[in-house]
Amino acid sequence: MSEFKDFYDTLIENLEGYEGEYAYFINCGPNLFNLLCDLLSQKEISRQMRLEISAAHNLKLDYESKCENLHGHNWIIEIYCKSEELDKNGMVLDFTVIKKRIKEKLDHKYLNEIFDFNPTAENIAKWICDELSPFCYRVEVTESEDNTAIYEV
Repeated sequence: MSEFKDFYDTLIENLEGYEGEYAYFINCGPNLFNLLCDLLSQKEISRQMRLEISAAHNLKLDYESKCENLHGHNWIIEIYCKSEELDKNGMVLDFTVIKKRIKEKLDHKYLNEIFDFNPTAENIAKWICDELSPFCYRVEVTESEDNTAIYEV
């Protein structure tokens, strides 16, 4: 923390004499230093998992599209989770839990029979994120090489 104190002191020295927005930093003094120390001491551990799921769907759209017909994809799903602390097993969220909640529920299924919403890549990404809450903060759902939906909280 001493190197941060040195950085803070140098910052304040360089800002002295400035008016306007920089004066705020100088006037905050120790409160700013304590706030910055608190922010720097917060750590998060992240975990990323990639799943491949084969599933079929058809979309309900308000315009004519071939996607209204039954069709399937080999979906690639990237799931990003984080936590400020690890669980008792030393994990953010066990890969087995992710597989059970997501892959087992969707793989080799007709998605329209599983969801009560239009099974677009965007809606599926949001659903996955909600299913893995509070750990999941980002989901990427790729239904083909050129089409990826990203949901991020």
